Amino acid sequence: MDIGVGLLGSLLIAGAAYRKKSLSASGAAAAVCMGTLMYTLGSAAWFGTLIAFFVSSSLLSKWKRSRKAAAESGYAKGGRRDAGQVLANGGLGLVICILHALWPHPGWWAGYLGVMATVTADTWATEIGALSKRRPRSIINGQLVAPGTSGGITPLGLAASAAGGMFIGIAAWILFTLFGSDGEDSVRAFGIMELLIIGLAGGLGGSLIDSWLGAVHQVMYRCRICGRDIEKNRHCEAAAVRVRGMKWMTNDAVNALSSLMGGLIGAMMGILRLLV
Repeated sequence: MDIGVGLLGSLLIAGAAYRKKSLSASGAAAAVCMGTLMYTLGSAAWFGTLIAFFVSSSLLSKWKRSRKAAAESGYAKGGRRDAGQVLANGGLGLVICILHALWPHPGWWAGYLGVMATVTADTWATEIGALSKRRPRSIINGQLVAPGTSGGITPLGLAASAAGGMFIGIAAWILFTLFGSDGEDSVRAFGIMELLIIGLAGGLGGSLIDSWLGAVHQVMYRCRICGRDIEKNRHCEAAAVRVRGMKWMTNDAVNALSSLMGGLIGAMMGILRLLV
């Protein structure tokens, strides 16, 4: 029964996202597999938290798209997520859900929320921060950088990051309140304030780590035509030159590593709460 409900729900949501061009064909397929497993092995709270991230992020990616076009032109990925992006943002959450199904413990749930808070906070910071009237500053040295530069942060982006993390905490509480079952002891272990703190700490911490990785280790290229530093290896319809970073440290790799760190922050916060 659970697998049928999960599959149907995932097909409906992924299908709608594909029609709205928020997901590519590969991204939709990956989302269906991930959502089905999440619902089957977890619960509506696990599945719904994933959907809360995806829906909110997809809506923000369409919001004032023309104003954000210049800042986003250098990003490695556009608004239509492929399988790589889906797995980079939600794959670790699925692994945690599987581990929780095998060895139930509230720490897994807290870690999962940390992962979801990180990817949500990072996406909100990117989408909303791109609208900032202030030029971003490098997270490394505080110097002004061009909009869209990896590792660039703004007060608006930081506020959006914090809001995104807390949004996941609130969404998780609402979902469990509405759909939770008596058997979900791990989810039941935390109240609204604990979930808000886990979401804020995991989301803000993970997104800042994402910015740091982007500024220091992510592979970056320089356009031969316009001279702009970008995340992708082509710009202005020409091949770009790699100028720094490790070749394998793509935007997807940065997202996966930062979500891991956000998950660890969330798990630590949850375990400390259980020990107090």
